Amino acid sequence: MNDLHIQAQGLSKTYRVPVRHEGLGASIRSLVRPTYDDIPAVKDISFKVSAGEMVGFIGPNGAGKTTTLKMLSGLIHPTSGELSVLGHTPWKREADYLRRISIVMGNKSQMLWDIPPMDSFRVLSEIYSVPAVEYKHTLDEIIDLLDMQELLNKPVRNLSLGERMKCELAASLLYRPAVLFLDEPTLGLDVSMQLRLRRFLADYNKRSGVTVILTSHYMADVTALCERVILIHNGSLMFDGALTALAQNLSPYKLLRLTLLEETSVESLNLPKEAEVTEAEGLSLSIRVPRADAPAITAKLLQTLPVSDLTVEDPPIEAVIDRIYSGGSL
Repeated sequence: MNDLHIQAQGLSKTYRVPVRHEGLGASIRSLVRPTYDDIPAVKDISFKVSAGEMVGFIGPNGAGKTTTLKMLSGLIHPTSGELSVLGHTPWKREADYLRRISIVMGNKSQMLWDIPPMDSFRVLSEIYSVPAVEYKHTLDEIIDLLDMQELLNKPVRNLSLGERMKCELAASLLYRPAVLFLDEPTLGLDVSMQLRLRRFLADYNKRSGVTVILTSHYMADVTALCERVILIHNGSLMFDGALTALAQNLSPYKLLRLTLLEETSVESLNLPKEAEVTEAEGLSLSIRVPRADAPAITAKLLQTLPVSDLTVEDPPIEAVIDRIYSGGSL
């Protein structure tokens, strides 16, 4: 687990985008003397990922997440910086490297629409030179984990989005890559299918030790699968560490949720001015208190109120992340 699978140092990507103003004259001038803008997508980011880690790569739309994944997988060249994945330089696209990585994008398909998944699986096994015995063993394991026996012989065009995503994951894992890049793998799926795919990914990671980089706008994906997150915003790295640490650093308060034995007015609670009642309905109370004061206030409430149940919670991680996205800083 101490082996480094990914090392990025000062990684940057700037796109040169043609600029064309409206009007016929501007269009003609752009043909003769085109002008360009340099748009930085990723700015000098550095991080390391160890073997077997599952890391959430998060950020708002346009933050640079997909651009970074494309550099990691070798689909595009960085403008500057150094990058090593499994000891290879990704954009050299060496065969030994391509056999050891896989990328799944929720909005793109590698399956042929007019043929059943099994035919696509066989083609991929030949492309990646997977021995027949290993191919059968791996496919049987994935089919069992994803419960997809009934999908194998249907044309892909007849599959639902969730069924197709199962097949996409199976196709990406047939040759047992050491590193798996997942870009919005649960995009558009219903809640039940999202849960199934999360369970599969967690189980497969434990069984195989595959290193996973996951991007998703569904924080439930990240919280269910990743203990560590890398947060990118406007192309810059803002945070790299434990997801729990991110929440603690950015949320200076706790939520106390109480269920009382009898109704009590908010005015009679005699709370310190730093505490705030956020919800009061019947026998239920929700109180936001400073993190440092939570133990003392909790003890006081238990002593002075007829409490039947009390929980102390961190604020939802979605609220923490939204605060970063809105403010643009930690």
